[in-house]
Amino acid sequence: MTNNNNISQQREEYGKATLNRSDLNPDPFQQLELWLNNAYASKVKEPNAMSVCTVNKDGQPSSRMVLMRGFDNRGLVFYTNYKSKKGSEIEQHAKVALLFFWADLQQQIRIEGTCERVSEEQSNQYFKSRPLKSQAASKVSPQSIIIENRKMLEDLYENEWKQAEAIQQVERPEHWGGFLVQPNYFEFWQGRPSRLHDRFQYVLNKTVWNINRLAP
Repeated sequence: MTNNNNISQQREEYGKATLNRSDLNPDPFQQLELWLNNAYASKVKEPNAMSVCTVNKDGQPSSRMVLMRGFDNRGLVFYTNYKSKKGSEIEQHAKVALLFFWADLQQQIRIEGTCERVSEEQSNQYFKSRPLKSQAASKVSPQSIIIENRKMLEDLYENEWKQAEAIQQVERPEHWGGFLVQPNYFEFWQGRPSRLHDRFQYVLNKTVWNINRLAP
């Protein structure tokens, strides 16, 4: 069993970089692109991995990791099973929060906003770009539903895979597609020594992004 005293004494001093107001692009999407490109250049593993936090009808939040599959000045896109826990919660309550964390760079990005489905055309296009085995798995997995055992899932997959392999095609199921997160808030965080981190928020005011420094 892990010694809780050891956990409480774990410390890492941050100090790889600084973040000043003059460093920031006035457009948070361009700032996101700048940091994301730097993360790729720094060989961060899966820098497009992000936590998505949703809430249910009782206000209970839940979070999980997904992969961002694109972004522009409208928002950030990820794909999922619409019948999954996150998909169902987004349909009930469109407000979500995202989090990127890159330990190697001592950086994180928080994003808040509202979520909506992307077009069927966009979902179709991305689905076709995925490996055929991933397409087959997405079609048969009853994501977030209790299942009896793994064999049941593997049997469903093997049956779908045989059909997909024969015709080299899987039709995108209606329950699978993309979500677009439209941000109204960004926060860029850079770790600094003595926990005096640099934090800047972008808050959308109609069509203008207001930028402020936050205390760590």
